[in-house]
Amino acid sequence: MARRDHEQVADYLDANPEAWEALAQATPSDAADIIEQLDEEDAVQLLSELPAAEAAEILEEIAPELAVELLEQFPLAELAAALNEMPGEAAADLIGELDDETTEDVLTAMTDEAESVVRDLLAYPPDTAGGLMTTEIAALPLGLTTGEAIERIRQLHEEYEDLSYVYVVDEEDRLHGVISFRDLVFKRPGAPLADVMILDPVAVTPLTDREEVAELAQRYHLFGIPVVDGQGRLMGMVTTEGVIEAVQDEATEDFAAAVGAGIAETVYTNVTSSFRMRVPWLGVNLVLALVVAFVIETQTGIIGQEPVLAALMPIVALLGGNGGNQSLAVMIRSLASDDVPSAQVPGILTRQTGVGALNGVVLGVLSGMVCFLLMRAEVFPSNSSPGRISVVVALSACVVLVVGSFAGSGIPVVLRRFGLDPALASSIFLTLITDTVGFGGFLLLAAWLL
Repeated sequence: MARRDHEQVADYLDANPEAWEALAQATPSDAADIIEQLDEEDAVQLLSELPAAEAAEILEEIAPELAVELLEQFPLAELAAALNEMPGEAAADLIGELDDETTEDVLTAMTDEAESVVRDLLAYPPDTAGGLMTTEIAALPLGLTTGEAIERIRQLHEEYEDLSYVYVVDEEDRLHGVISFRDLVFKRPGAPLADVMILDPVAVTPLTDREEVAELAQRYHLFGIPVVDGQGRLMGMVTTEGVIEAVQDEATEDFAAAVGAGIAETVYTNVTSSFRMRVPWLGVNLVLALVVAFVIETQTGIIGQEPVLAALMPIVALLGGNGGNQSLAVMIRSLASDDVPSAQVPGILTRQTGVGALNGVVLGVLSGMVCFLLMRAEVFPSNSSPGRISVVVALSACVVLVVGSFAGSGIPVVLRRFGLDPALASSIFLTLITDTVGFGGFLLLAAWLL
C-alpha cells in the first residue's frame, strides 16, 4: 500500500500509533520497507515516535545512505541513542556516511562502550573484512570439557543472536579452532573440548579485501569467517549477512566501474561527489571519441559519394558494441567469482570469439538483406548498387561482431594482468574499439568495394 499511496499510509500510521508500534516490534524489515516509501518528513516523524531500540532495528534494515539522511534530521541525543542500540558494525556503517564534524559529535554523544567499538571498526576501510566484521562473537576458552562447553553455550545463547559458529581461544585470545556442534553433542561430557573442535579454521585479517572474504566463504561453504590480527588473536567475525553484503557490493561496484561511474556512488550521493567521481572517465571518453571522429573524418570522401553510408554505418557499430558488451558482462561476472584461471584464458577467448563469429554470420546476412530491401524500396535511396552496399553492411557487421566479442572478453583479462580491476571502465575501452572498427572498417570496406 505504501508503494501505491504513501501519503495515505503515512496518515493512517500517524493516526494509529499503536498499529505502527506493533508493526515495528513484530517485523522491523516490513516497517523499514514502509519507511523507504514515505517522504523524508513522514519517515522521520514515525521513527521518532518509537523507542530507540525499535527505531534502531528498523534503521538497520534500510539502505545506509537513506538511513543516514533520516538520522541527520534527528536531534543529536536521539541520534546517539538509536546508534547505541545497534550492533557495532551497523552503527559504524551509518556513522561512516556522515561528514567528519558530525561523526565526531555523534561519537562523543554515544556511550563509552559503543563509541569504543565504533571507533575501532571505523579504523578499517568499509570494503575490508574489518569494515564488515561484527565484534559480537561467541568464544570459549581452551581446557573445557564438552559438558562444560555445552553449559557455556547455553549461557552464550542468551547473549548472542548468532551462534552459527563458536570459536575456541587461548588465554591471549589466539584462535585455535571452531566447535563442531555435531561432535559436541555426541561426545561424552567429560571429553576434552579439543576433541570436538576443528583446528586452524579458515580466517582472514582485518585488511583482507571483501572480495577475498566472499570467495573464501563460497569455496569452503562457510556461514561466517573469523577475523584475526597479526598475532592470530580473534577480533571478530564476518557473518553470513556480511558475506552476502560483500558479494552484492562487489557486483554493483564492478557494474559501476565497467561504465566509468563512481564505485562508491549511489542514488543518494550528493551532486558534487557524483560529479567528481564521474567526470574523469567522461573526459577519457571524450578523448577516445575524438579518435573515432578522426577515423571517420579520414573517410569523408566516400560518404560524399554515397550519402546513404552515413545512415547505415551506426548499425554496424551498434551491433559490434552490443555483442562486445555481452562478452564483457560474461567475462566480468566470471572474473568476479574467480572462475577464470590463467591457464583457461586462451580457450575462453576462443569460445567467446566463436560466439561472435556465429552471431556475425547470422546478423551480417540479416542486416545485409534488410538494407538491400530498404534500398530497393528507396526508403534508403543510394547512388550505388544496393547489392554492393548490402555486401558492405553484411561483411562489416560480421567483422565487428567478431572483434567486439574478442575485445569484450579480452579487455578485463588484460586489465587483471596489469593488476587493475578487470571492470575498470572496460565498457569505455570496448566502445573505442567497436566504434573504430565499426565506423572506420565500414567506410574503408565501402571505399574498396564501391
